Amino acid sequence: MQNLSEQFGKVAVLMGGWSAERDVSLDSGTAVLNGLLEAGVDAHGIDFKKADVTQLTGFDRVFNMLHGRGGEDGVVQGLLEYLGVSYTGTGVLGSALAMDKIRTKEIWMSKGLQTPEFRTVASFAECENAVNKLGMPVIVKPALEGSSIGISKVEKEDELKAAFDLAFSCKSDVMIERWISGEEYTVSILNGRALPVIRLKTCNQFYDYEAKYLSDSTVYLCPCGLSEEKESELAAVALKAFDAVSAKGWGRIDFMMDEQGQSWLIEANTVPGMTSHSLVPMAAKQAGYTFSELVVEILTTSLDENV
Repeated sequence: MQNLSEQFGKVAVLMGGWSAERDVSLDSGTAVLNGLLEAGVDAHGIDFKKADVTQLTGFDRVFNMLHGRGGEDGVVQGLLEYLGVSYTGTGVLGSALAMDKIRTKEIWMSKGLQTPEFRTVASFAECENAVNKLGMPVIVKPALEGSSIGISKVEKEDELKAAFDLAFSCKSDVMIERWISGEEYTVSILNGRALPVIRLKTCNQFYDYEAKYLSDSTVYLCPCGLSEEKESELAAVALKAFDAVSAKGWGRIDFMMDEQGQSWLIEANTVPGMTSHSLVPMAAKQAGYTFSELVVEILTTSLDENV
């Protein structure tokens, strides 16, 4: 039987990078590296620096744990394809689409998938008209950030300027989205299969950066408490939403479920976190995977013909 070192060759775990999610990426990448080494994979961690392609010399494939811009948006995927190096997860097109919340929502809407109504705004002057159309409360987001960076919930008009300025400071298009009151759920996807649904409970206004990575008060429910029928329905929508943006291999789809039981797609993640607080490992554990087994399963996505 072929051992994992022979099967995968020399593996680079890309982490760090230069995005606003650098610290999370370092934590995720270190966890993945340790999991691969435990499984017997010839894995090596690389804090990937911008424009230093020589770091990839001699590697057979890449486990991409670069979060955010540069690593999750098609840029590093295009570089790896140019170099002829196989990599985990979603390709150039799917990465670029899923990273852009506006394009993702436009595609979902074109497919008849339910996602909250939104407006794109280029200046603060356009915010008032957007809010008049959507109604309060709203959530203001930069289109090209992950980990809830730059996101604010706005309940009163005098909070709108600060929220817009924060999102705009991320050097990204800004979107204002109708707020959905209800429960937050997430569906992890692994090689075409939806893993058990997780329900999130936080004391914060929403599942923000602090709730995701720093707080010990966030509650994760898996089993999520939904009926088997409702969970299957959510999983099916997640798979359709993932496929709609050309995402591949592994990732996560986030939902809100309103007080009437209607689910609403919020965003797609093609390189989700793999830290101690992260959701994909929790769902995989419920499905029977150890962390080491999970990272090896994700590594198999690099065997697909993406270069």
